[in-house]
Amino acid sequence: MHNKNKKILPFLYLLPTAILLIVFMIIPIIYTFYLSFFDWNLIAPTKEFVGLRNYIEVFTNPVNQKVILNTLIYIFFLIVLNFLVPYFISLIVKFFIKKMQGAYKVLFFIPSLFSLVVGAMLFTWILNPVSGPIAYVMKNLGMTMPNWSNSGILAITVICFITNWKVFGYNFILLLTGLGSIPTNIIDAAKIDGIPKWRLIWNVILPMNRGIGIYVLILTIVQGLQYVFTPINVITTGGPYYGSSNMIYQTYLNAFVLYKTGTSSALAIVTFVVFLVLLFIEIRFVEGKAKKYV
Repeated sequence: MHNKNKKILPFLYLLPTAILLIVFMIIPIIYTFYLSFFDWNLIAPTKEFVGLRNYIEVFTNPVNQKVILNTLIYIFFLIVLNFLVPYFISLIVKFFIKKMQGAYKVLFFIPSLFSLVVGAMLFTWILNPVSGPIAYVMKNLGMTMPNWSNSGILAITVICFITNWKVFGYNFILLLTGLGSIPTNIIDAAKIDGIPKWRLIWNVILPMNRGIGIYVLILTIVQGLQYVFTPINVITTGGPYYGSSNMIYQTYLNAFVLYKTGTSSALAIVTFVVFLVLLFIEIRFVEGKAKKYV
């Protein structure tokens, strides 16, 4: 009887977490999938079954096609700004500068303490094409600052920079900490053998740091698209003409502004599946590349 209680005890410890997971994640996902087959405005007492029409609209509607392309552009910019750049700087700080690493951590992490709303308002003021400080300097130099909020690609770029301002320090600290956990005896042995630093980094450091690298990469893709929601909502509201919207913001727009619950649910499910596929591909690719160097 005592052994039986020991087997049940771990499940009892996990029960509260399992209940929260089921109530706030599993059930909402299932219900969203259910709603994606209906035409409903979130208010009417009845729902009209439309089958796969909402999913077809996700891929055939010109607005949704534009939003999907924007999402891919966001992913590219987020990976460059929030993963590759902090990774590159963390390598420089760890293996070339070495001094004052604690100061770099504090300096880069300070913006993470502020909300994205504050960051969005700050960047909106700095990059104001009429009265902002950058516009003032450019005017004195005889140049004109473009109205970036009226250009889809420029708006996406600015929004990604705002997100980068917020999350750069966190990713930098994670990557720098991962580099610091690599055994020093391996690095010292490579130095004794006269291996160039770039080969040491490429063939030894990066493969050994692939675990934290994969984690930060996944974090950059998944949370990055969630983080850009706030600047989009505060600055552009998806404009101009859906030029700065992405799949997550479009899901919110369809659900709570246009009251197209079925379309919103279908878009949410497609986004969910895309995230799963994207993360699976990224993990397999990174791990596959890393194994060649181990």
